[in-house]
Amino acid sequence: MRDNIQLQCTECKRKNYTTTKNKKTVTGKLELKKFCRFCGGHKVHRESK
Repeated sequence: MRDNIQLQCTECKRKNYTTTKNKKTVTGKLELKKFCRFCGGHKVHRESK
């Protein structure tokens, strides 16, 4: 039931992290505040295709 997804930085648009998501309970796109090593700070990362 859990699917692997990639998290993309909203500012530099680079894919930095991978995680899993339960599609039954989380229906929208996942957003987490994670560290982006390319931007050099904590930025919002959104689920990408």
